[in-house]
Amino acid sequence: MLPAPESTRLVTIIAHVDHGKTTLADNLIESNGIISERLAGTLRYLDSDAEEQRRGITMRASAIGLRHVYNPPKMSSSGSSSTQDMVIHMIDSPGHVDFAAEVTSSLLLCDSAILVVDAVEGICARTHSLLREAYLHQLVPVLVVNKVDRLCMDLGLDPSEAYVRIRELVESMNAVCASMLNSDVNDDTMEAVDGDADANNDNDIDEKKASLWNFDPIKGNVVFASGLHGWGFTIPTLARSLFKSKTIPMKPPLLRQYLFGDFKYNTETGKVLKWKQSGNSSGEPMFAEYALAPLWEIYEGVSQAAASVGLKSELFAHNSAQNGNTGKKTENSKILASTSGMDRVLAAIQIGSTSPAVISPQPNNNNHDDRPIPQTTDDMQRLISRLGASSESSIVSAVLRRYRPLSVSVLDAVCETGPSPAKATLELRPKVLALQDPPHQNDDFDNMQQAVHQCNPENATVVAHVCKFASISRSAVTDPDLPPVSPDDQSSSIMMGIARVLSGTLCTGDEYYMFGPRYNGSSDDVPKQKIRCYLLMGSSFVRVNSVPAGHICAIYDLEKLQLKTVTLSNKKECMPLRGFDFGLQPLVKVNVEPVNASDTETLERGLLKLSLADSSVEVTATAKGERILACLGEIHLERSILDLETVYCDGNIKIRTSDPITSFRETTAWFPNEEDFDSFRNSKIPPLRQTIIPPYCDEEGLEHAYKGRCRAVISGRGCAITIRIVPLPRSVYECLKSKKLIEGCEDDIMILGKALKCSNNESTLTPQSALTALLGSLDDIDSNGNALLEAPVLYKGRSVKAVCSTNGEVYIPPKEENTKDGEDEPENVDGLEEYNAVQECLRTGMDKEVCDSDTNDASNDADAIALDKWRQDMRGSALAGFQLAMRAGPLCEEPVQGVAVILESVEIAMRDDSTKQFAPAKELSGGMVVAALRSGIRCALLSRPARIVEGHLKLTLHSSLAGLGSLHAVLSKRRGRVVTDSMVDGTDLIQVTATIPQAESFGLAPELLKKSSGEVTAPELVFSHWEVLEEDPFWVPTTEEEREDHGDLTTASDSDALKYIRIVRSRKGLLVDSSKIVVAAEKQRTLSRKK
Repeated sequence: MLPAPESTRLVTIIAHVDHGKTTLADNLIESNGIISERLAGTLRYLDSDAEEQRRGITMRASAIGLRHVYNPPKMSSSGSSSTQDMVIHMIDSPGHVDFAAEVTSSLLLCDSAILVVDAVEGICARTHSLLREAYLHQLVPVLVVNKVDRLCMDLGLDPSEAYVRIRELVESMNAVCASMLNSDVNDDTMEAVDGDADANNDNDIDEKKASLWNFDPIKGNVVFASGLHGWGFTIPTLARSLFKSKTIPMKPPLLRQYLFGDFKYNTETGKVLKWKQSGNSSGEPMFAEYALAPLWEIYEGVSQAAASVGLKSELFAHNSAQNGNTGKKTENSKILASTSGMDRVLAAIQIGSTSPAVISPQPNNNNHDDRPIPQTTDDMQRLISRLGASSESSIVSAVLRRYRPLSVSVLDAVCETGPSPAKATLELRPKVLALQDPPHQNDDFDNMQQAVHQCNPENATVVAHVCKFASISRSAVTDPDLPPVSPDDQSSSIMMGIARVLSGTLCTGDEYYMFGPRYNGSSDDVPKQKIRCYLLMGSSFVRVNSVPAGHICAIYDLEKLQLKTVTLSNKKECMPLRGFDFGLQPLVKVNVEPVNASDTETLERGLLKLSLADSSVEVTATAKGERILACLGEIHLERSILDLETVYCDGNIKIRTSDPITSFRETTAWFPNEEDFDSFRNSKIPPLRQTIIPPYCDEEGLEHAYKGRCRAVISGRGCAITIRIVPLPRSVYECLKSKKLIEGCEDDIMILGKALKCSNNESTLTPQSALTALLGSLDDIDSNGNALLEAPVLYKGRSVKAVCSTNGEVYIPPKEENTKDGEDEPENVDGLEEYNAVQECLRTGMDKEVCDSDTNDASNDADAIALDKWRQDMRGSALAGFQLAMRAGPLCEEPVQGVAVILESVEIAMRDDSTKQFAPAKELSGGMVVAALRSGIRCALLSRPARIVEGHLKLTLHSSLAGLGSLHAVLSKRRGRVVTDSMVDGTDLIQVTATIPQAESFGLAPELLKKSSGEVTAPELVFSHWEVLEEDPFWVPTTEEEREDHGDLTTASDSDALKYIRIVRSRKGLLVDSSKIVVAAEKQRTLSRKK
């Protein structure tokens, strides 16, 4: 039933939201007779879900198989048929950024992509990202310039002006692709080339990529269309039509070179001349005259016919000048073929038709004999009567579907430009569609890899890859032998895996090995499962006995594996497909719980199915028992909650959701004079407010922290570790990560170098020397921008001291002497001498030269034993303590970001026996070191200026001039800022790009719609970056002037940063400062006066 890979095409439709993907898909489906001609363009057949129909956007990728009779451009001179019967698997993917994971899985399944672009709106933000993603997946693109009719009806452009607009759009698309290719080439040139042969091969590949990603209407990879009215054409088909009709006596290969360009045709001389856009050049370009002018004539003719019978034109509703004089409307006003204006339509469709019956007249050609082009008024009337066309739009669609059928143009372009699965896997996508390398090479695997590259359907190892799962209603599955519902799960839906068969033939009822994405080939325990295969036909699934290589199918009975992607094979030596990283970050998180506690098990089972069906959904469980559902956006969250209630839990439970959870990060800022190391160390400043107010002042060990430095005392006082915390700018973090100096980070690294005293002489300190000193002390670096460093004095052992005390404890300075470094303490206190020696060592900072001048690692035997204890037993635990502290900060238990932790000194209490063998006085386990270091880092952070880091989202939207005021007002109230704003050519719309804090983004779309009265489109939000909120959450006015400017303590303390901290602490069940009960209140104030 299914053809060989050479007669198959796998294509997906991608576009910015509302650019016409699903409308285009309707016209392609209508060509197979699945839906009626009258409904095509308005039914949105592949949006089968009720929520998709209600919102008017695609939320889930839907696939369908289409048959098409392909007419190649070059026909046989003998007159014999050279048509090819093709099967095209088409996937309609969502355009909204909230459902980007569906697009990624669609791109992995297919070999070519139909990129739809609105002729009026042009290239939008989502268009750029889709282009880049399709390029990374190594797909072959076909450009469809959709809604060309809007240039006539909405903008009122004449054919010449419309041609210029379309030409500029195609040039802009090519400029974007060229920029993308150049950036990729520049990245490749940074890598070393092993040989000349490889370099030549890379050049050939680059030329092939440049050719594939160059949209040239002459080549036929650009379709000009109107999905709403069902017409479309390409330059090669138009050239063949003009030649067949003898309109222009020029061979099609030569004619198409001039049809899309600044050329005009002189009918008197039969010559092609240059057309100039500016000046008083007579005539129109050939594209405007032969491609657009007949279409414009048809639209204006039908509009004139409507006006002549008293109907108000619905085509030119936005351009009243085209309506003409409206006649008197009668009770039975209908547009007939004889109505005034329809003669213009009949004359226009006689020239330039791209119908297969015109450009390749053959018997039984794609069943288009039942769609002849009307030749006379009677033919036109029969067409109108048969279809029941009464409105302008229905008449225009009926005429144009026969004049220039959209489905034929698009499917022919896909067959001609798009590769077959065999060609794609062998030549165009060998890196994407390849199996992972096994731990040990063997001949069986090599043969398997070769079969995948050749897409061999016969006598080859069966390999198929499931890219995604989908929940399907049992009523949509045509399978009399479908297993019944299990007693444990009474759900009316089943999980289907959407797969592409890479080699061999997948058969229903056979058992196959299942390889998850993390399978590395080292385990012999590979699960085996019996499957059932189905063909995808939109919302319905039809069981088939076998599916050969090169086709897409659905697979049932894989749900028990609990894998989001899986590779199937009939041989155990197989490896999983390399696949592709989605690279998506959930933006909206909520806590879900059932209203009835007895439904908890049902909810957990539903969450498991949801996370399996939607690869972009993340479901996590916290220590408190919360079930956190993370989605890509608000629309995605609403859809996921609806599916969870109605589909995955089968509508049996009610779910309660919390307010959106926003993720923050904690960091610190510089003290005013911290850049001067010696001056800052000797300065005395009052303790920060967060160290004296509850609940932050209750942090254990906070009395040992001051100005970002903390002396962490291990439980039992057997050891003390001194640490210091300073801010780590992102640019310096990138330098430490790449181990080289990055341009633009010089100022930040100099400030850090001076604050840490990387050189005893500031005049000799340079960015490179500071980076070298930091790299020499670097112990660990994490993914959140934090680093752990070990001071040279500690690494060399100068600040490691053994305290020989009588009670087995290190010295603990009194609280009132905490900032005096023990200068006035009596000399006979145990550990005081070592404590002062350590403080003196810390005055050298991180100057490596001072440490190098002292060649002895330890001053005595006891210090040597203490140093050995630190290096062998405690340093690893200190690293674990650092990692644990970075996971949760002291402000609101959020991860710490942009902080450098410096280990400065270690003091260990020692005891000696009769043989003078020193040993630690108390047990120092790894857990004690981890706990002490975690507590010390938290206290050091509290003793520094506190800051909150918030995520910022990038939003893109369109606004009219009337909506700009309300747009800026809403963004300003939510602390958003506009990055760019530019006019969309030919319209009064302004494309606005802005950033907004994630915490302020919830409910943005409804507020914009309400405030602007619909003048602003719904924004698309994607994660942009992390940014420090430069606001001290604990600042209060202290002077009279500050009180006058900011108010009293109560009003001034309600800052955004403190508000976020309170919200997060309240959500996590932590003590909130605002809810602290006053224990000893002296009097109560009456707020209202009694009269």
